[in-house]
Amino acid sequence: MKFKNYQIDDRLKASIALQGWNRPSDIQFKVIQPILEGQDVLAIAQTGTGKTAGFVIPTIQMILQNKTKYNKSKAPSCLVMVPTRELATQILAVYEALSNQLNIHCITIHGGVLQDPQMEKLKKGVDIVIATPGRLFDLCAQGMLDLSAIKTLVLDEADHLLKLGFLKDMKDLMRHIPQRRQTLFFSATIDKEIKKVAYDFVRNAIRIQISPKDPVSKNVTHAYLRVEMDDKRYFLENIVKENEGKKILVFVRTKVRAERVKKAMERVQIGSSVLHGGVEQIDRFSLLNQFKSGEVQLLIATDVAARGIDIPGVEIVINYDLPEQAENYVHRIGRTGRGREKGVALSFCSSEEKQYLQEIEEWIGKSIPEHGLTKSEYTQILADTEEEFGDWKSLLAKEENQQKKRKSKKKK
Repeated sequence: MKFKNYQIDDRLKASIALQGWNRPSDIQFKVIQPILEGQDVLAIAQTGTGKTAGFVIPTIQMILQNKTKYNKSKAPSCLVMVPTRELATQILAVYEALSNQLNIHCITIHGGVLQDPQMEKLKKGVDIVIATPGRLFDLCAQGMLDLSAIKTLVLDEADHLLKLGFLKDMKDLMRHIPQRRQTLFFSATIDKEIKKVAYDFVRNAIRIQISPKDPVSKNVTHAYLRVEMDDKRYFLENIVKENEGKKILVFVRTKVRAERVKKAMERVQIGSSVLHGGVEQIDRFSLLNQFKSGEVQLLIATDVAARGIDIPGVEIVINYDLPEQAENYVHRIGRTGRGREKGVALSFCSSEEKQYLQEIEEWIGKSIPEHGLTKSEYTQILADTEEEFGDWKSLLAKEENQQKKRKSKKKK
């Protein structure tokens, strides 16, 4: 089935065509019609399969159908909740691209930026609000945001929103939204605990799941490499230099680690940017744009970015540190191989991280292939570094001389 065959507004069809979209992806094909029919949906699909357009298209259509009714109030009719500011911005871009000529007004509400411009837009009236929990509740408490006209609630990356401290906020949110509403859940992963909570928010939801046996996209070739913790920076240097010009996204466990890896790359003349919770919002948008444009080849990020980066052309994802939460592995490597693109994901696994690797393999239901290295290949990567601090070439030469001396003494 093609988009032109859907029973949706011709102007929306034209906007979809301008994006170069002809046929819906698997998840889009399965969710768009039930959403248009007003049903609650719990959708689970791998990252990069088009989940965002799966709810953007039908929610725009429903607003177009009822535009006259909604114009009686300046309050929004659709609320999209997301866990990160970056994801909010990217969803806004999709909404704006598809509704540019349709007189539909969208806004993102999140922290890290001034509140006044957001309040001014709300006063003028909006149809769609895309928000992170913190700033949303601030504006509700101040009486600046009226959610009484919400017809559709979308929870994107729903599993993340229903844990890590967001669950109480989400339950409080329900007091501000009409009980008679449509609720849509979208996520790449969902466990038994979160699924139980999710069903408290919906009414007879249709569950739609794509590729449930393998949460890793078939477009991603992934493997792991045994690398000791102190050697990881040399292996990252090697990969970057062997893949000149390619966009590489590196995930680390903490913002302190991100900054250390950045400095390690600077010592070998490799430029990079870091993305973590300590980076100011205005700087986040700037560095993401630099990464998108190719001005910066290497982006080093914590898991705050795993749920919010949708950048075309990310060819390689490196798990510099294995994630402590197994499901984050899927979200991380899903930043490459998006849509019809192919991607490569490589994880560094140190002796201390073997347990994390085992938990990830249990989560995805299969073993991750090992990219094996001989001892000489491993040693050569250490020797090839351009880092002057800890000069491996000198150290190796010194070790070889010491071995020769020991052998010479034994012969005597």
